[in-house]
Amino acid sequence: MRQDLWSYSPTVTGAHQSFDVVGYHVEATDGKIGSVDEATYEVGESYLIVDTGPWIFGKKVMLPASTVTQIDPQEKKVYVSRTKQEIKDAPEFDESTFKEPDYRDQLGEYYGRFPYGPGTI
Repeated sequence: MRQDLWSYSPTVTGAHQSFDVVGYHVEATDGKIGSVDEATYEVGESYLIVDTGPWIFGKKVMLPASTVTQIDPQEKKVYVSRTKQEIKDAPEFDESTFKEPDYRDQLGEYYGRFPYGPGTI
C-alpha cells in the first residue's frame, strides 16, 4: 500500500512531536540541499519549504512530507529520500501559488514517480 504523499511516514522520528523544524538543515540522499524555511504538520497536507541557498541559486523548493525519512533534533537536520538532482528537477516553486490544488497536483505527479525511500512504503 502506498503512503499518502502529503503525510509524514509514521516511522519518521519526531514527525508528531511539537518541536519546529524551521531552520533545520536538509540532507538529500547525496548531500546538504539547504534549510527549512517553513514546515506544516496538517494531516494529508504536510510539506517543507526549503531554501536551497547558493546550491541552486537561492531558490526555494517544496517537498511533500512523505519525502522526509528522519528528523534529528539533536543535529537539527531533516533527511529526505531524494537526490539533489531530483529536487532540482522538480516543478518550480511559486510563492503565490504553492498552496493551490493545481500546483500540489503537479508536484504530486512529479514526486509520486519516485520510491518513497529506503524500503519503499
